[in-house]
Amino acid sequence: MMIEQTLDKLRALRLSGMVEAYQQQTENSDIASISFEERLGLMVDQHWTWRENKALARRLKNSRLDSEPCVEDINYRYPRQLDGTKMRSLLSSEWVTQHLTVIFTGPTGIGKSWLIQALAHKACRDGFSVLYRPAGKLCRELAAARVDGSLGKLLPAMARLDVLVIDDFAMNPLEDHERRLFLEICDDRYRRRSTVLSSQLPVSSWHKQIGDPTIADSILDRLVHSAYRFELDGESMRKKQGGRS
Repeated sequence: MMIEQTLDKLRALRLSGMVEAYQQQTENSDIASISFEERLGLMVDQHWTWRENKALARRLKNSRLDSEPCVEDINYRYPRQLDGTKMRSLLSSEWVTQHLTVIFTGPTGIGKSWLIQALAHKACRDGFSVLYRPAGKLCRELAAARVDGSLGKLLPAMARLDVLVIDDFAMNPLEDHERRLFLEICDDRYRRRSTVLSSQLPVSSWHKQIGDPTIADSILDRLVHSAYRFELDGESMRKKQGGRS
């Protein structure tokens, strides 16, 4: 009875990992040969792992990634002009702590979305908060927030994200309210947080798509300066090998 009360207290303290560890130990016939200090250490280690796994699951859910590709599965052999040395330099997620931008451009089907989500997934695994949004959906969500009055909460929340990932940027010319909001997002993040973008258009075409020359200059200055840039080219990977990136 006493141990059940102790386990209930551990659950109340949100130490469910230790509860699971204790229950596993009771099923181990060899546990009697282990000292109390060692058993306690194992319980603490298991709770730590349990808590880290829960936090990772929460970050991945909040990231809204379409899938969970792993950087370990990146195909460096496919002929698409992917700089392997530069790409591998990002795998430690140090670019996130340095608040840098990463940009992938290239034709459709070349693996841009897969690569940016792989980087985002790795950032989640490394403890960073991430949000992935296709550019079109992000614009619609910002427009809806303007209408319902929630923009004042949405923008600060986005500013606090360690990594904001925008897929298919500049596919269509931006409306005036879109470019002004995007400039505000860039202002909030510049040298404070990291941004990842993909686009079918080269960076040289973004100025025209953004529209207003002054705002375009401001946005590009904040995005492109000191960014890691990958300019991919080649045949569609979807056609060649079923989408593996």
